[in-house]
Formats: sequence, C-alpha cells, structure tokens
Amino acid sequence: MTVFARRARAVAGRMHPELSLVSYTLLGHLEESGGCRATDLAAHYALDKSTVSRQVAGLERAGLIERRPDPADHRVQVLHLTRSGRHILAQVTESRRAAFRERLAGWPAQDLSRFAEYLVRYNA
Repeated sequence: MTVFARRARAVAGRMHPELSLVSYTLLGHLEESGGCRATDLAAHYALDKSTVSRQVAGLERAGLIERRPDPADHRVQVLHLTRSGRHILAQVTESRRAAFRERLAGWPAQDLSRFAEYLVRYNA
C-alpha cells in the first residue's frame, strides 16, 4: 500500500506541476459535488482545516477554483471549479486513465474483474 500511495503521489505531480494528489482529489470532489465549503472538504476527507486552507489557497492562486457566495446564505463562501480547473482536471483524469489502461492492458479479464472487486471492497 505504501508503494501504491507513493506512486500515486508521484504520478499526480507528473500530470500537472501545480496539482498534488490532495489537490487533484479536492478538485474531483468539487466537480462531483458541484461545489462546497472548505469546511465540508475538511470533514469529508478527515483533513485538518489548515491543510485544506493551504490547498484551497494554492488552487485559487493557480486559477483552478473560485469562491462564490452561497445563494442560501450569503455569509458562506462556496468553492467551485473555474473553467481552467475543469480543463486541467479533465486532462489529468484522462492521463490517469490512459496510464491505468496501459498498466492493465495485459491482464486477463478474470484478473481485472477480481482486482476491481477487491478495490471496491477495500474502499468500502
């Protein structure tokens, strides 16, 4: 698992120089959720608020996310992907998928199916 995690971090860094594995994960969550508060990100991933704050600040500086007032409560700021953020996330996601396809290309269908089942079980 340690090797898997190290490899994931290294691959994320090669996909986009400003996108750490944590940043990529946060962008993916923002895309899935349609936007959320930084405190929601921290709670969802069990991260310290200061860690999320640093990541969010970096993503804002890079122009990948923006803050917008919550329509239901204008005191609350909601994080959303920018057009650039969506574009980079799509590029990185496609690069990751291509790497997975390449790495798994020679695997028999039965092994792929079993591997997918194990991943689902592990992530549950």
